[in-house]
Amino acid sequence: MLLVEDFYQKYRESLNLEIIAGEKGIKRLIDTPEIHRAGMFLTGFMGYYQDQRLLFFGKLEVAYLDTLTKEVRKERIKAILTERTPAVGVSRSYFHIEELIELCESLDIALFKIPKTTSQAISQILMILTEEFSPIASRHGTFIEVYDVGVLIEGDSSIGKSETALGLIEKGHRLVSDDVVRIKKCKGSYLEGHGVELTRHHMEIRGIGILNVANIYGAYCVRDKKQIDIIVKLEEWNENHFYDRLGLEETKCDVLGIEVPYSVLPVKPGRDVVLLIETIALNFRLKKMGYHSAKDFRDSQHGQIARRLNYKRVAHE
Repeated sequence: MLLVEDFYQKYRESLNLEIIAGEKGIKRLIDTPEIHRAGMFLTGFMGYYQDQRLLFFGKLEVAYLDTLTKEVRKERIKAILTERTPAVGVSRSYFHIEELIELCESLDIALFKIPKTTSQAISQILMILTEEFSPIASRHGTFIEVYDVGVLIEGDSSIGKSETALGLIEKGHRLVSDDVVRIKKCKGSYLEGHGVELTRHHMEIRGIGILNVANIYGAYCVRDKKQIDIIVKLEEWNENHFYDRLGLEETKCDVLGIEVPYSVLPVKPGRDVVLLIETIALNFRLKKMGYHSAKDFRDSQHGQIARRLNYKRVAHE
């Protein structure tokens, strides 16, 4: 849910919002990322009307209201304004309907003027509401951008996530968040990660303490948010565990309904984890461009075997 007041404060500049009536109603809740155009509801037909949605008036609605008498206009507008109506928007300069202004003021429903075309205003508001109402989750880990690839490093406590990230930062890669990563599902198709405000651009390194990465390494080494492309889990090397040596297996992890490539990276003394994560990121980029190293090696190997078998068959004949 989103308060009308929060919506106004966050987006008044980008939308050029101006409250022209009902300012006391900014404490109302927006609890759905959808908009109703007043449209045919002004004719008295109330089928499928959901009064918990934002209500919008554009050129057509205002032109229709201008054809009605003052009494009928007030009656029709009053019928679609309820206690559940979060707020009302009017595009461009179509806010001269006195009855709408009076009713919004008396019912404490915020009435906004948006100096855009109706389609532009609705499109922008829907995009904003979709983002605001996107599912959010939190995961424990360190999120870093490596060669423009968003890598979320996970693993048990003290496995070396922050130290690995610090090594990557020293090589010019960028920190997004350490310890707690907030993940948002964007446009229903990808995940975006960011840190919490309190710990943004900070890291905790055991034995050293809290570090401000931006102050130590420079502003280039941090960023506020990034798409999550791959999850890498660090775990202690287990001699009894079978680890994929070819890279043909493509494991994925479900996060908020989105499948994300997932790799387990065994850690033991002598392994350069920083270099390995860089390699994972570069290999991911190659796969995105259509080249799969392991599959190419397998196909090449199968081709050589087939040629040798064919050579033996011909020689035998």
